[in-house]
Amino acid sequence: MTRAVAVNVGANTNQPGLRAPIYADGTFDFLPIPETEPTREPVPTYGALASGLRMTIPDEIRDTPVHLDPEFASYPECERHTYGDPHGVKARPLADLSAGDWALFYATLDTAAEGEDRPDWQPPSWGAYLVGGLRLSRDPVTDWDALAEPDRAVFANNAHCKRERMDAAVLLAGGERSGLFDRAVPLSAPAAGVDANRLVTELSADSGKGPWWRRPLRYDADATETLRSVLDSRAFDPWL
Repeated sequence: MTRAVAVNVGANTNQPGLRAPIYADGTFDFLPIPETEPTREPVPTYGALASGLRMTIPDEIRDTPVHLDPEFASYPECERHTYGDPHGVKARPLADLSAGDWALFYATLDTAAEGEDRPDWQPPSWGAYLVGGLRLSRDPVTDWDALAEPDRAVFANNAHCKRERMDAAVLLAGGERSGLFDRAVPLSAPAAGVDANRLVTELSADSGKGPWWRRPLRYDADATETLRSVLDSRAFDPWL
């Protein structure tokens, strides 16, 4: 039975100091966080990603290297669908997944539309949204040293594998159906970004209380089936 874990990724008001936008039709820009560790080789900068984005990259961060993780094959400077994480709070639930399960990614996005142009389902200022996912093509990798060289090649372009010391506690590879979504699906209620909607409070194992948008969200098999139906159909209104 397929399960899912959703984790927070992408730019925020702490790193690099801004959020990417979501537009009135549900399309969005995805912006990674900056790279904060030494790397073995040069990595892309925010400026290198600009051609694939609708938003304008501020001049002050254009030359800042990015931590390009998750990696989506269709995204600028990416090759495959991969994700790595060194932090136990995210790595542990992700490591518990199996081939065929879903690692989903949500990001906090600023609401671009204003006034009457803003759709009712988008919070006035910002919200948390599901923006992509990996359908795991193999079990999570938790022992890098034991991984054969041909298998390591799958993760060669992952940001954690480009650091001077590979520091991911878990590495994930995605197969078919993986990638960024064409349009985002809200996890926040329309009233405010800090308010979780029922995709969080009723489907996931999280209470939706406190800073839920920073925590991993676990979905059992039945909940994952329902969530995937919502993602595929975009029929999320009953869950708001």
